[in-house]
Amino acid sequence: MNIKVLGSGCAKCRRLEQLVREIVEEEGLSATVEKVADVSEIINYGVMVTPALVVDEEVMFSGIVPDKNSLKEWLTSR
Repeated sequence: MNIKVLGSGCAKCRRLEQLVREIVEEEGLSATVEKVADVSEIINYGVMVTPALVVDEEVMFSGIVPDKNSLKEWLTSR
């Protein structure tokens, strides 16, 4: 699984990245986690509000930081 956290580095973006990395480690997911801060790359995904989460090149959500349990469900069900 390839996971990208899209965001400029704001507090919400850092929080989402932290949660994703915690879940990947805790659940033993076979995944790479990448932080994408380049605005043009973020726009290429059609994202206008960050943070956003992209899993295997599919935008899962943008503009929110879901609670850890919801995020865990999304990542472990893939």
